[in-house]
Amino acid sequence: MRRKDREMDRAFALDVADKCEYAVLAMAAVTGEPYCVPVTIARDGEKIYFHCAKAGTKIDMMRENPRVCMTCIGDTQRVAEEFTTKFESAVIRGRASEVTDDETKIHALRLICERHAAAGMDGFDDAIRRSLGRTAIWQIDIEEITGKCKK
Repeated sequence: MRRKDREMDRAFALDVADKCEYAVLAMAAVTGEPYCVPVTIARDGEKIYFHCAKAGTKIDMMRENPRVCMTCIGDTQRVAEEFTTKFESAVIRGRASEVTDDETKIHALRLICERHAAAGMDGFDDAIRRSLGRTAIWQIDIEEITGKCKK
């Protein structure tokens, strides 16, 4: 990190990941072609989970090259009179892998839903019965995480 005065510790970075509304997942094909996409995440220990369709560009690229990078943005505040923005961010590097066992998929979906759709948890079990078979869950094993804060 170039600006050491903005570097934050691991706990700060994990907190940003835990509170961000969404994260941006970046991937690269083995040919070097870049691709990034927003995802809704939940963390459990050293794993970040997200859900998606079972097919598509993101899936193809992660199967081809499981090395990924994810950026999470926490609190932001525009300071127009200073021509800047105050922000918190975390950058996570790791390996993506598809979760295939139903127990772990349900656990990950529960974490995601409790975090992002807590008011609708009464319908969680019914939603799982209807959509588990057509929902993909991927996990990123955190290998490196850094945090940054501009105050």
